[in-house]
Amino acid sequence: MFEYGFMQNALIASVLISILFPIVGVFLVLKRYSMMGDTMAHASLAGVAIGLVFGFNPILGAFAFTALCGLSIEFLRDYYKKYAELILAIILTFSVGIAITLISTGKAGANVNSYLFGSLLTVTQNDLYIMLVLSIVSIITLFSLYNQLLYITFDEEGAKVSGAKVKVINYIFALLVGATISVSLRILGILVMSSMIALPVATALQLNKGFKKTLFCSIMFGFIDIILGLVISYYVNCAPGGSIALTSVFVLIIVISSKKILSRG
Repeated sequence: MFEYGFMQNALIASVLISILFPIVGVFLVLKRYSMMGDTMAHASLAGVAIGLVFGFNPILGAFAFTALCGLSIEFLRDYYKKYAELILAIILTFSVGIAITLISTGKAGANVNSYLFGSLLTVTQNDLYIMLVLSIVSIITLFSLYNQLLYITFDEEGAKVSGAKVKVINYIFALLVGATISVSLRILGILVMSSMIALPVATALQLNKGFKKTLFCSIMFGFIDIILGLVISYYVNCAPGGSIALTSVFVLIIVISSKKILSRG
């Protein structure tokens, strides 16, 4: 299976995604902000459409637009402090409006479905280079800000009082979410991307471990979900996004069921 070039590209991309997504996802979930990932995923469709219409790499287009949306979400938090879900609705409406307008003109040209559902065949060497750069920069940034992000995640007001640059770090984190979304477009697809933000973390939380162990377990479950889903999609001949999403749900069910059985024993 992995003797084919397109599967090798897909495997490398999947490994990058399986590391990056759970790291970002664990902070989003614990901040009760997991729907931000879903909003940004849909926002990336507008970035893809802009890239296709104006003739530059759709992944870069998705990164630029999702980064802009992430910064906008953080900016609007000052205006809707008690209604955070409204911010996500505003950004989602704006992004989907742009995407539908551009795609419906017929100028996008390429097959947009590969970005909606994911595709094994469309991951190119150029895409891999972009994914690799974005992933390395994101992972280095996340770990350099680890302690501050951890403090802000559990006590944002306390972090402000202690002098942490909360606003700056939140803006940087929003950019990292945008980079994570962009990296995974080719494999996961836009419609199921939010599953990889939340479900590996949801599975790891069932183990009731400390933060670092939960983070490590999230990465482990993310890797299992993506690799199994990738293999299944190859043999079933379906879009990898769907099989990865279903795999992540089944893994969560298995962990919950195992936990119940062990607790009874």
